[in-house]
Amino acid sequence: MKIYIKGINDERFHRPIRLISNLFFEETELSFTPEDTEFEVEFLIEDTLDSVVITTRLIGADDQVFQAKRQKNLQQIQDEKERFKQIKNTVSYVYLTILQNYTGIIQKWGILTGIRPTKLYHKKRQEGLTEQEIHRMFKEEYLIHDEKISLMQQIVNRQLDVIPDLYSLKNEVSIYIGIPFCPTKCAYCTFPAYAINGRQGSVESFLGGLHFEMREIGLWLKEKGIKITTVYYGGGTPTSISAEEMDMLYEEMVQSFPDVENIREITVEAGRPDTITPEKLDVLNKYKIDRISINPQSYIQETLKAIGRHHTVEETIEKYHLARSMGMNNINMDLIIGLPGEGIDEFDYTLAESKKLMPESLTVHTLSFKRASEMTKNKHKYKVANREEITTMMDHAVEWMKKHEYAPYYLYRQKNILGNLENVGYALKGQDSIYNIMIMEEQQSIIGIGCGAASKFIDPKFGKITHFANPKDPKSYNDGFKHYTDEKIRILDELFASSPSL
Repeated sequence: MKIYIKGINDERFHRPIRLISNLFFEETELSFTPEDTEFEVEFLIEDTLDSVVITTRLIGADDQVFQAKRQKNLQQIQDEKERFKQIKNTVSYVYLTILQNYTGIIQKWGILTGIRPTKLYHKKRQEGLTEQEIHRMFKEEYLIHDEKISLMQQIVNRQLDVIPDLYSLKNEVSIYIGIPFCPTKCAYCTFPAYAINGRQGSVESFLGGLHFEMREIGLWLKEKGIKITTVYYGGGTPTSISAEEMDMLYEEMVQSFPDVENIREITVEAGRPDTITPEKLDVLNKYKIDRISINPQSYIQETLKAIGRHHTVEETIEKYHLARSMGMNNINMDLIIGLPGEGIDEFDYTLAESKKLMPESLTVHTLSFKRASEMTKNKHKYKVANREEITTMMDHAVEWMKKHEYAPYYLYRQKNILGNLENVGYALKGQDSIYNIMIMEEQQSIIGIGCGAASKFIDPKFGKITHFANPKDPKSYNDGFKHYTDEKIRILDELFASSPSL
């Protein structure tokens, strides 16, 4: 879809306009000259010191004309950055309004296109706004529907119930440990993940670098007296490595990290059932780790084959019961709405199969066409459900979760997500993942260790976020892990230099 945008010369408006366009159309291209476009949108921005008035006019291919207009009072805003943000939001507001009128498609998330809507809710709470004021702002300023506002409120309240000191954990950190190997690569995946077969040499070299990082970061944390809130082993699939390698890795954690026995939560992704063995579960028990993920994604065998997951539905169920029998007391399972070839009936079947297992938590993802995934590169091969079916599947998931006493506790959104929906984690009472809350709400630094691991450093005083990523491929990681460890410690030194806990 090619759209002619007229009257917007400031390039800072181009990204929000593109993001709003992508909510309605696939593969949007913005043009700022009237050549071969599907339709034209003209903006008139009248900016005075006290207010801004933005008028938008859309001329469709059939010469139909749609208009939208909004005035925003700017009298009370002294900060120039905040002033521009309000103007940008007003541009998004009128553009979303006019596209909703033109297409008949209502966007329940309004002008919010970011990944973390609940983070904004937390921010407004911390600023002292009441629930009523937050709801009014989301509805009137962001055009978010009551259903989504209510979902955000439920999640924020649940998070504060699970972590009452959420807003005061800035002087602690969480650790993400990335292990970039899987049995095979799933078609929708863009994580740094490599098929482990034939890569034993890479695995050994990688683990040497990983142990080094854990020792150095752990030493720094001990010297500075900084506590660890949570540890999360992700990837890839961390249970792709051998039981012996897992044992040595967790032993390194115990020796290197401070006060391990008081870490609030340690999670190990065991998402691929074909990597789970009794020997590996014995290792988890040895280190008192009982929170794992076993991810079916779907209980339709044809779907698993289509997306490149080389395990059977029966194997998922068998490994779930094995893990349960061997003491895993907090099991998460992921489901995906909108997988290729699946409609409402198939997803309802997956929900019915989930009822037979009743894991402690279920995360419902909506399929996203991620830019670098095999599925996106070959879209023609993968037939997915339409927007109405996707919405119905999500509605069925919400109803099912409520009926079976699962409550939503974290949420995030992605670009190119089907139906402009969301991914929601649900949990039975007391079984919520603390790490998932910490990573989504960005209330503390997350130190990424391992291949492809991304660190997110959050200034304890000012909240400024600094991103830092390790290389995604094992060879580059193996060649440079010392350098990347030193860089992280340098950032940490700067970040926590004036921390009141030090």
